Amino acid sequence: MWRSGELKTRVEQLEKLLESCTVCPKDCGNNRLNDEIAACYSGRLPIVSSFTAHFGEEPVLSGTGGAGNIFFGNCNLRCVYCQNFQISQTWKTQKKNEITHERLAEMMLELQTRGCHNIGFVSPTHFAPQMARSILIAAERGLRLPIVYNTNAYDSVEVLRLLDGIVDVYLPDLKYSDNGAGFEYSKIRDYATHARAAIKEMFRQTGDKLIYGTDNLLKRGLVIRLLVLPNDLAGIEENLRWIRDELSPKTAISLMAQYYATNKAATDERYILLSRRISEREWFEAVELLEELGIEEGFMQEYESASYYYRPDFTDEDKPFKDIRDFQ
Repeated sequence: MWRSGELKTRVEQLEKLLESCTVCPKDCGNNRLNDEIAACYSGRLPIVSSFTAHFGEEPVLSGTGGAGNIFFGNCNLRCVYCQNFQISQTWKTQKKNEITHERLAEMMLELQTRGCHNIGFVSPTHFAPQMARSILIAAERGLRLPIVYNTNAYDSVEVLRLLDGIVDVYLPDLKYSDNGAGFEYSKIRDYATHARAAIKEMFRQTGDKLIYGTDNLLKRGLVIRLLVLPNDLAGIEENLRWIRDELSPKTAISLMAQYYATNKAATDERYILLSRRISEREWFEAVELLEELGIEEGFMQEYESASYYYRPDFTDEDKPFKDIRDFQ
């Protein structure tokens, strides 16, 4: 795409969406090219909280050299239990982490030099045009790694179509099966409706086949993350049925047990249903659904090790993900 000039064309089309921002379904209409701040508290330049070789992703992404994750600041959701709320919901602090597109490109190349297997953009939705511009710059300078789009799935279908061929691996959350839960716990309207439309577009681009390299690491595909919440607030069964029936039973799932009460969920009585870790019973009920519904492709966390996911001393040996088929 870079050699043909198509990548540059796509970048320019994406950047036009910033002029009256329609980069996500919020459709704020702010002119971010003039540095007007949208509802995600973001303007013209990308905000990067950190970048690192990360070993806590699915094993086909982490490998031995780590996933080259770049964590964007701010977010278009306001999840009351966000495990990264220190960077997603502290916009005054994050404003200090604005960088140029050129610096973002340098980060990608640094991660490539360090031996990372891919470039994983974490929470990229509100910076999709800036991400694409930086990929263009990095491609001109020798970037050759797969691009991973690690998103909350509250994405614009139009944006995703423009990312077709730029993004290699889609790694979306499917947080809720119900729009009401999305509004109550992530302060967003019609989450399930928009997320399902976005994931359908991702599936259109990739299908249900995961493409691996000779190193057995993922080079292209779609993996849908489902985080099990207390009291079944995520609607795991309904989401799994939707994936099976509307996409494909071979769609790769990543079932996650790492929930713990943090942010407002840990302190605000309004969110008492989210104020604890999931029980072992809740976890294994979700696991049983995979077999019951015929889902055989993907990954899942081990209940016992998932609580270590965000430990500061997390090591390669602590990887919580296993292949789904190992449990069936």
